Amino acid sequence: MDTRRAGRADTAGRVAAFGLYGEDASAPDTEFLHIEDIHSRSSLHAWEIGAHTHRGLFQVVVLLEGGARVRLDDRTLELAPQGAVVVPPAVVHGFQFQPGSHGYVLTVAEAVLFDGAQAHNRPLVEGLFLAACVVDLAADAPLLGRVAALLEQLMAEFRRPQLGQTMMCVWLSRSVLLLLERRRAAVSGATGPERVRTELFARFRTLVEEHHTEHWPVPRYAAALGITESRLNRLCRRLADRSAFEVVQDRLLLEARRRLIYIAAPVSVIAYELGFQDPGYFNRFFKKLTGTTPAAFRRQARGAEE
Repeated sequence: MDTRRAGRADTAGRVAAFGLYGEDASAPDTEFLHIEDIHSRSSLHAWEIGAHTHRGLFQVVVLLEGGARVRLDDRTLELAPQGAVVVPPAVVHGFQFQPGSHGYVLTVAEAVLFDGAQAHNRPLVEGLFLAACVVDLAADAPLLGRVAALLEQLMAEFRRPQLGQTMMCVWLSRSVLLLLERRRAAVSGATGPERVRTELFARFRTLVEEHHTEHWPVPRYAAALGITESRLNRLCRRLADRSAFEVVQDRLLLEARRRLIYIAAPVSVIAYELGFQDPGYFNRFFKKLTGTTPAAFRRQARGAEE
């Protein structure tokens, strides 16, 4: 089996969902935490990690030396050394590393970061996982050194079972993520009140992730969050430059695009799977937002890959 294509889609034509790349994710572990160097897995696949997602897992790739071409959903970017890529769950991502690249891949389940005892600290790193992003560490050499040292310690701790290993790995992981969030927040200018808004927006995004195919109206999302519809819209305008309705529509459109590319089912079947009661309505929804029909989009997207 060509593992590079296996990362692109599974046997049913869907984007492959892994616990770790190439490994089964049928039973995700809520206590999952893993770290490895870039070389150990990428070199086995000709330094190319095909498009895939992780179910319920957050991933951070810190590149210290070398370079990489990174795919994040429908974006492709170049990652320079001394940078980090943050990948939330469900984001389709892939990497084409320069041979010999050096760095680390940290993968953690949400429960590891935000267990009951640490739930009050969620706003401290929530902003890091609002969306896939790149954190440039090159301009802050002291912080880069601390991140690299923590990852090296985490690798050493992870490889050698001993007293308190789990606790130490969790502490080190949270430290890495907090340093990355400090850097991200410093660049973006985030403040204390901004972190509160970030947490609320993250809760909204979580609800959208869970219910977008159910076509919840915006007032229902606002009620679930315990805020007014107008406040939810102000929040979305501030953090995403979109209305709450547009955020929901964007997520539904993203899912539609993914399925049209990676699933071989007829457009009508995909429409029903996405919660549309009428395939005709799905066609109008898609064309209104993209300017093209689902069938035309599929032909164009698949033609570009050939």
